Amino acid sequence: MSEGAAAETATAEAVERRRDAVRTRADLLAVATTEFADHGFSGARVDEIAARTRTTKRMIYYYFGSKRGLYLAVLEHAYAGIRALEAGLEVDHLDPARAMRALAELTFDHHESHPDFIRLVAIENIHRAEHLKQSEALAGLAAPAVDVLGGILERGRAAGLFRADVDAVDVHMVISAFCIFRTANRHTFQAVFDRDLLDPGRRAHYRRMVGDLVVEYLTAHVGRA
Repeated sequence: MSEGAAAETATAEAVERRRDAVRTRADLLAVATTEFADHGFSGARVDEIAARTRTTKRMIYYYFGSKRGLYLAVLEHAYAGIRALEAGLEVDHLDPARAMRALAELTFDHHESHPDFIRLVAIENIHRAEHLKQSEALAGLAAPAVDVLGGILERGRAAGLFRADVDAVDVHMVISAFCIFRTANRHTFQAVFDRDLLDPGRRAHYRRMVGDLVVEYLTAHVGRA
């Protein structure tokens, strides 16, 4: 084999190894997300994650350093998912009220389809964000949501549509509160009120409701003395 061919082969093998590493890491994160969401940090078993991914604890520790490192990576990955959707939301062509509805509906859709994310957030709150506070990515976990919301609020105020006494974090809290409650409290709510908050027949109603809540609040009292 010529030197050129050998170099080309080595490069191809290196690329494939990198692809394998990316796939392996993604598989580990996916399985670990379910394991931690189901059992919490203390109850989750690295042996179970290894078995379900047909790998070894040694390999997991190679990628993530420790069980704590794996858990933190799961949290960061979970938050990165919703933040990527928020950052990619194209709303500049929409009027401010419609743009705000679009963001609320995006959050609604994401939280409904990612119950593990909701459970991870609940678990981390039980531990007072002990692990999340250690994240090197923490500083960037809020930026997409705040930036998108801030831009919509600014346009709405400039148009005389939105009130000026709330900021992006306030609005994010309102949207998150509705969307997280609907998923996190589904079972207790049904037991007490005999209503399934994730009933497909009520989905459109609740999706519209979260948009109504946010837009009506932002436009309340605007222009009044």
